[in-house]
Amino acid sequence: MEALYLLVPLSIVVVFAAIWIFFAASDNGQFDDLVGPGLRILQDDDRPAIGDEADGKRHDVNKQ
Repeated sequence: MEALYLLVPLSIVVVFAAIWIFFAASDNGQFDDLVGPGLRILQDDDRPAIGDEADGKRHDVNKQ
């Protein structure tokens, strides 16, 4: 029973510390846009770079 006098306040302090750490990380932008970077890597970009189009030549990838 005496252990509860130590464990209950200690557990309350740990819970409040975890909540404070979560909100501090949230305020600093830790959890911003978790989905976007994962989806961007899956997008296929077959268009030539801007510098390749600037020379006026057309690059045909199917040409043999």
